[in-house]
Amino acid sequence: MANTFQHFIDDLQTRTAQTQLGGGPKKIDDQHRKGKLTARERISYLTDPDRPFVEIGLFVGEGMYPEHGGCPSGGVVTGIGYISGQQCMIVANDATVKAGAWFPITAKKNLRAQEIAIENRLPIVYLVDSAGVYLPLQDEVFADKEHFGRTFRNNAKLSAMGVLQVAAIMGSCVAGGAYLPIMSDEALIVEGTGSIYLAGPYLVKASIGEDVDSETLGGAVTHTDISGVVDNRYPDDQSCLDAIKRIFGRMGTPANAGFSRVTPALPAKNPAEIYELLPTDRVKPYDMREILERLVDNSEFDEYKPTYGQSLLCGYARIDGWAVGIVANQRKVVKAKGKTGAGSSGPGAPAAGTPAAELQMGGVIYGDAADKAARFIMVCNQKRLPLVFVQDVTGFMVGSRAEQSGIIKDGAKMVNAMANSVVPKFTVVVGNSYGAGNYAMCGRAYDPRLMVAWPTAQMAVMSGASAAKTLLQIQVATQKAKGQPMTQEEEQAQLRKITDQYNAQLSPYYAAARLWVDAVIDPLQTRTVLSEGIAAANHAPIERSFSVGVIQT
Repeated sequence: MANTFQHFIDDLQTRTAQTQLGGGPKKIDDQHRKGKLTARERISYLTDPDRPFVEIGLFVGEGMYPEHGGCPSGGVVTGIGYISGQQCMIVANDATVKAGAWFPITAKKNLRAQEIAIENRLPIVYLVDSAGVYLPLQDEVFADKEHFGRTFRNNAKLSAMGVLQVAAIMGSCVAGGAYLPIMSDEALIVEGTGSIYLAGPYLVKASIGEDVDSETLGGAVTHTDISGVVDNRYPDDQSCLDAIKRIFGRMGTPANAGFSRVTPALPAKNPAEIYELLPTDRVKPYDMREILERLVDNSEFDEYKPTYGQSLLCGYARIDGWAVGIVANQRKVVKAKGKTGAGSSGPGAPAAGTPAAELQMGGVIYGDAADKAARFIMVCNQKRLPLVFVQDVTGFMVGSRAEQSGIIKDGAKMVNAMANSVVPKFTVVVGNSYGAGNYAMCGRAYDPRLMVAWPTAQMAVMSGASAAKTLLQIQVATQKAKGQPMTQEEEQAQLRKITDQYNAQLSPYYAAARLWVDAVIDPLQTRTVLSEGIAAANHAPIERSFSVGVIQT
């Protein structure tokens, strides 16, 4: 592995190990002393050991809420795994992080997990162990549309869709949060550690003056033998999780979308060579085709219109046996044939009727490429092929020539086809993801079923260098208008400050902390993540017809 890429992988592994500790070793020991497993231990015990668990949102909350002591992984562990052979979504509160309380980002992460379950008709398991809303930030998590209450709305929607929800109350379950397990299809509770009530003992005392202990108010016996709120109780975490395994073991076979899958095959070219092929310097060119051939089965990429619109690679392949259509940014400079020459004279000028050559920069979407991609996306919808977008894009081509040739029209056509696609979409950010290029290549706003980034990814309106220079020009002009022009030294100092601030926001971990991407992954995990994503999408038959409405031509 190239030494420079090793740094990215080492950093990813270090961040992963640290984040997986949640609230830290002392908090983990506290859980064990109470006879409880941690969230990650519960998931490990519950899921099939021979099948992958694709974690969603590991780095959520990273660097956020420092004044509140941080919120590692958003205080909740979520991901796609298998229970008794059934693929499902798992949501497990991490009680080592602020007793599993809901921060604003926790709500966003829970809603993302439910969104994945809704889109893919995936059964969902909630392992509940939460103190409820984090009160110091209640105004950011309680009342808005995409806040805490949306969770229970999604409970109701999932149930109406016929998507199984199973909840295990394995710790605290307080206030509005009590509705989550009880709006699930089956609710289980662990004796001694599980409790569920709308108001805890202290609030009951303050509100109505009643003295009551936690077990009497909302313990396992109360809610199985007296209120009937919970279906069954179990003596410990393991026996409760075993019961969930039995529930999933009796489930029927789900309907599916019928996506094509054959026996998986490894790439013929070594995937580890990606570390050598992908430059860590984000401005250097490379051949994206070589990257794709190390991700797809047998390294077979059947390209669509290979000599036209070459700044985007479009083609058919299989990933872990699944048939897909791929749209990827080409990062090397390509030579495109332009319109026929007008017969101008002079040395080297093309003769009349001879196509003129145009050099196209890597990572830029040109009009012909956008036109090609729009058509390809429409064909994939006709064929019911899931779409995989591989991003390393700096944006659309700009300038008078591009504008006069209708770049906005061609880009709009591509965005329209992509946005209206009825087949599932998946996005992998391997490098740059800037501006409208992020949108056209199925950024988060366009509902990819999963969106992941490699450690080399960068996401922003524009590159750090371009943004810093633009912002500096604005500041210089502002100071000059005030009659306080900057010296050359002051300009350079300000440029460095702006660049450092902007570059910090380019990091894939900054994006992952805010759920702009679902995960930051090692490139060698890409096939597994995409395969599991398509397997999940296969649970949801396509019910809408494909239509792009009014499209620019």
